[in-house]
Amino acid sequence: MLKWYQETENQHDVFVASRIRLVRNLAHYPFPVKLSEEGRGELSEKLSEGLKDIGSVCGRDFRRFSLSEVGETERDALRERRALNGAGAREAGTESLLLSEDEAVSITLAREDHVRLQCMSGRAELLKLWEEANRLDDYVNERFDYAFHEKYGYLTAYPTNVGTGLRAAVTLHLPMLSAGKRFGKLVAEMGRFGVAVRGVYGDGNENYGSLYEISNQKTLGVTEEEVISLVKQMADRLAASERKMKSVTLKSHRSDMEDEIFKSYGVLRYARKLSVKEAMTYLSQVRAGEMEGLLQFQKPVNVHRLMMEVQPANIRMLVSKKEETDLNQARAAYVQEMLPELV
Repeated sequence: MLKWYQETENQHDVFVASRIRLVRNLAHYPFPVKLSEEGRGELSEKLSEGLKDIGSVCGRDFRRFSLSEVGETERDALRERRALNGAGAREAGTESLLLSEDEAVSITLAREDHVRLQCMSGRAELLKLWEEANRLDDYVNERFDYAFHEKYGYLTAYPTNVGTGLRAAVTLHLPMLSAGKRFGKLVAEMGRFGVAVRGVYGDGNENYGSLYEISNQKTLGVTEEEVISLVKQMADRLAASERKMKSVTLKSHRSDMEDEIFKSYGVLRYARKLSVKEAMTYLSQVRAGEMEGLLQFQKPVNVHRLMMEVQPANIRMLVSKKEETDLNQARAAYVQEMLPELV
């Protein structure tokens, strides 16, 4: 079965992915941080047993594993593919992960919160994801009572999640907009509307690949529908600005844009070594070129998938299978294998 990020349809727009995440805690249980390792293990086992048939809700097959049994590289690879959050990847204890076969649904048990439920898609479909997450949430709540306050809503380990416990997020590809001088100011303006804009991949303030996630900052005093509507509205606004800037650039500097895109494609096709920064930079250019019809491939390709799979831990997973030693060399070879030739 294909993973959610491996599909080649609907991958020719500014919108790259969407995500709905819910955090919940059980009534009459301390938050995981207050539990001993043994207590967290017992709770994780109880939750896992109670949710063993959760796949029947969404028609997916799930596998369950304890993160303590998963190596650090595989945990990092799951984080790079967005199936696991940073805390779950860094430290592995007795918590469990329920992961659907297509990795579109992940449920982390007894980590920062008792339940962290996430649904992802390679399309711009927050409402559809919310409907699925809501069904799964109801299934959990039928088996376990949630910690809920009439005034404050769902109680969570972090105050920033209290209320709905909902994080709605959309990932956009913004190569033109992010290269402009006003992008920083634009991001600050988004903050005043109640959304955060952050780079998905990169070190510190440097973003590799021009992928940005737009998500809500507020969870208290708002409904789930209001959260989703706000994130969608702000994402649409950024996407429209990106399309407008790309249109202007194509009219005024088309040859320069084509030159950069074809150079990037050439490097990806023929380089013997690629750092993650180089691969992401050139893949971003190639994706922009394909979106505008400047590049036409002989067969469909999902460039966002490549952006995920060239990340350090995912390449290490490939290296271990092929017994390669140089990660940059393995990354270049993988991109050449996956990137089709031009028409």
